[in-house]
Amino acid sequence: MGNRVKQWLGVLSAMMLLTGAAQAETKVGFIYVGPVGDHGWSYRHDKGRQAIEAALGEQVKTSYVESVKEGPDAERVIRQLAASGHELIFTTSFGFMNPTLKVAKRFPKVKFEHATGYKRSANVSTYAARFYEGRYVVGTVAGRMTQSNVIGYVASFPIPEVVRGINATIRAARAVNPDAVIKVVWVNSWYDPGKEADAAKTLIDQGADVILQHTDSPAPLQVAEQRGVWGVGQASDMVSFAPKAQLTAIIDNWDEYYVARTEAVINGNWKSGDTWGGIQSGMVDFAAWNEAIPAEVVAEAEQIKSDIANGKLHPFQGPVVNQAGEVVVPEGERMSDQALLGMNFYVEGVEGSLPK
Repeated sequence: MGNRVKQWLGVLSAMMLLTGAAQAETKVGFIYVGPVGDHGWSYRHDKGRQAIEAALGEQVKTSYVESVKEGPDAERVIRQLAASGHELIFTTSFGFMNPTLKVAKRFPKVKFEHATGYKRSANVSTYAARFYEGRYVVGTVAGRMTQSNVIGYVASFPIPEVVRGINATIRAARAVNPDAVIKVVWVNSWYDPGKEADAAKTLIDQGADVILQHTDSPAPLQVAEQRGVWGVGQASDMVSFAPKAQLTAIIDNWDEYYVARTEAVINGNWKSGDTWGGIQSGMVDFAAWNEAIPAEVVAEAEQIKSDIANGKLHPFQGPVVNQAGEVVVPEGERMSDQALLGMNFYVEGVEGSLPK
């Protein structure tokens, strides 16, 4: 009888251990290039982190490190997360790519997800959004709303992702307003409110009456509000910073992707791959249109948004002509994803030279 009791106790103990293992929290880590309060890029990634917690509750425990510089600092932070029991780590800036791959080699059982990169391995996936689709939509509105025919663009770094956005914006603007041009000021930072504000002021002084940006703070929009010109929010709805100036905002929506990839780790079916979602997938979304935009312009923008989502329209369908007047993509063809990912030239309508 005593032996049978011992056997049952042993079975019960094993079951409790298994149940505890099944209920163990999956630790998910994030590193951000800017502060979560930037109201832009890092802010929206953190909203995705919060979506994981809301959807998966006690199954997960998330953490984040903000304002991590690209380079050696990133490698140190990623390594610390991997060494402290995190099973899934999201590294959310282009400059985190090589540090992510380096740490991933040392921690083959940890899963890594890198935003906007192009290098993968067995335990490193990549993901990004087709922001250029959103910029084509707002470029249409900018082309209609400008009176000076000068659109200003506050740009971060001259990498293909940012160049695509500039080119998509002016292609859309010139499709409805052939006289439109775009001027660019590079601030060489993702998040520097002072530099971003100064860039917006410079562009307005050069005649721009619509300000777009590929930087993370609301500073350019705030300058647009102060100077009485239009602007477009970046990554999140920034209307509270510029209730009169904001035409709309391009919203980065990572929520569904983050939840799905975390569930894949929990369920044991995570695989390395590449995701590049756009308007159709919901990764690229928009804030409400400014009531000052004429109804016919809103309708036009909504139609373009729909046409991009269903594949009827591609922002870089030929003819695509570069700044030198050379046809890069002939009529009847569309630029390939590979060409988009390596874009290193301006199209016609962009003023100035692309930094090397």
